[in-house]
Amino acid sequence: MADPHDPRTSHLDDLAAFVQASPSSYHAAHEVARRLGEAGSVALDEGAPWPSTPGRYHVVRDGAVIGWTLPGDAGPETPFRIVGSHTDSPGFMLKPQPTIAAHGWLQAGVEVYGGPLLNSWLDRELELAGRVVTDEGEERLVRTGPLLRIPQLAIHLDREVNSGLSLDRQRHTVPVFGAGAPGSADLLAIVAERAGLEGAGRIAGFDLLTADTAAPARFGLDDSLFASGRLDNLSSVHASVTALVTAESPSGFVPVIAAFDHEELGSQSRSGASGPFLEDVLRRIAAGLGASPESRARALAASWCLSSDAGHAVHPNYPDRHDPVNRPVPGGGPLLKINANQRYATDAHGAALWNRLCASAGVGYQEFVSNNAVPCGSTIGPLTATRLGVRTVDVGAPLLSMHSARELAHVDDLMGLHGAISAFYAGV
Repeated sequence: MADPHDPRTSHLDDLAAFVQASPSSYHAAHEVARRLGEAGSVALDEGAPWPSTPGRYHVVRDGAVIGWTLPGDAGPETPFRIVGSHTDSPGFMLKPQPTIAAHGWLQAGVEVYGGPLLNSWLDRELELAGRVVTDEGEERLVRTGPLLRIPQLAIHLDREVNSGLSLDRQRHTVPVFGAGAPGSADLLAIVAERAGLEGAGRIAGFDLLTADTAAPARFGLDDSLFASGRLDNLSSVHASVTALVTAESPSGFVPVIAAFDHEELGSQSRSGASGPFLEDVLRRIAAGLGASPESRARALAASWCLSSDAGHAVHPNYPDRHDPVNRPVPGGGPLLKINANQRYATDAHGAALWNRLCASAGVGYQEFVSNNAVPCGSTIGPLTATRLGVRTVDVGAPLLSMHSARELAHVDDLMGLHGAISAFYAGV
């Protein structure tokens, strides 16, 4: 059993609470904003003037949120220290006209969102979560609680299933939510009720996704393992927001948290890392400090971004899928992610910074590179570096089962990531 006096216990309990409060990117952005607000941050409206006085501020754009602390000594050339992450996770998104009745079952029409491990979503109690917009233009967050399940075909009806499961994305991933004849139930009416609305007709638009409802759990030898949905990438969002709200008042730089949406789709949206959100915010902060184009360019040239996203630990059942030399192990520390083809933005200067941060935090770290025969994923790091010209380093916590409905991490790696990010915000 976890020691209640161990600092890892309170951190992991808080991470579990954060994940449970964040079944969708919209909920995650709201939860980050709530936590920043509790720490004294002022919520800003993009359509209103922004203050330039020292203090904590944040702004939400759809399922993304950016927060920062403006120090008393900030000026036109003050650089930024940014931790970038993302709020969305793979799953399924509700389609228009979502209620389906077939063979006595009521089902939900869904579309695959991102690149989930489809088989991991089978036979789990799922909820719908996200936002609805009413006929009066009001946006409301909503979550249904356990409502859906994607049932797997029994082995008696597919004797070869253990030789290779193949799921058709259209036919085999349609969840059930009840029993009944056509017209006997309306899925959007259920959503409307959970949102406090009178009838499905009040819903004029919606962005609703599935989320696994199982609670996060610590388990294994010495409770050293942590299993949860959406660790990619709520583990990084949580590490950055907790580090920011506990950081001492900065001097000489502006600490920033930038949690983007739509990373799992390629980030090309107004709230994604390829969009203008972060650039808009940094430009407005700089303008409030009286920055000219010249001084703003100097500030960005002296700035840093940690692109924090989950990475891969070596899978003990598939060791051949990993690099034969650089092999991150559980409990070995957070990752420094490197790729020769700039799928990660880390360079020599970024590696040196990460080395310094981890040394200051008293945590080890591990290099991750892909097996040359296995294509490498990417992150918001190269996108941020390309858009802003800010030197960027890619890091994150090592996981097993990435993009599963339930992912796995070692508690020391999650704590190590938080420690290194805290050192970053301390100006190390």
